Amino acid sequence: MDKILVFIFGAIAGSFLNVCIYRLPKGESIVSPGSHCPKCKKPIRWYDNIPILSYLILRGRCRFCKAPISPRYIIVELITAALAMALFMVFGTGPKFVGYGLLSAGLIVATFVDLEIREIPDEISLGGLVAGLIFVSVSPGMLSAASWNKALILSILGAAAGGGSIYLMGFFGEMVFKKEAMGGGDVKLMAMIGAFLGWKLALLTFFLAPIFGSVAGLIQKAKDGPSIIPYGPYLSLAAIASIFWGDKI
Repeated sequence: MDKILVFIFGAIAGSFLNVCIYRLPKGESIVSPGSHCPKCKKPIRWYDNIPILSYLILRGRCRFCKAPISPRYIIVELITAALAMALFMVFGTGPKFVGYGLLSAGLIVATFVDLEIREIPDEISLGGLVAGLIFVSVSPGMLSAASWNKALILSILGAAAGGGSIYLMGFFGEMVFKKEAMGGGDVKLMAMIGAFLGWKLALLTFFLAPIFGSVAGLIQKAKDGPSIIPYGPYLSLAAIASIFWGDKI
């Protein structure tokens, strides 16, 4: 029963993340106006805004104008719900569940925005960095620290290790390839990841991300030729792997 409740609340959180994914790149408020169809602009009724179920019942179309609704909406809701349940099963309801949940939410938004517009909103990366520093200070157990000041130091070291590793990779990559190799958004995203995970798991995330990105990158280049590959999704995937399997690795 507890798992089902966590899954439901995760799906509700995913619905809000969809709002962030759609509106943040446009510079729109994530609070108002309420949910509406981007095609006909009519407000979405509450019974058409139930996570996962409403998409299936409406068969992925607006009730009024019948315009197709992006499958991204149900995908984000399912991913968020599944991640929430997985975190609950592994970490229970302690500080790590909450902290990793906040980080995962930021990573989901960053991933889908980066895939769509090749940018990561500062509201997520920098806002998440500050949130990580504050949360770790309030909940030292997040980084297995004995006091808030030790936890804060570990969080700062994590942000520096995460952001610094990506910055250096971009710096040397630019020297070799004579063009920008890593965007500033990736640097800030890794700083956010490090603030939540600490320096050890931040560095593990740095080394895991190319493994996830290499296969997809080679496929994309073979298909489309030289192009800009969003790196945020692979950093996010590596961070999730570090959360669940970092200690064992």
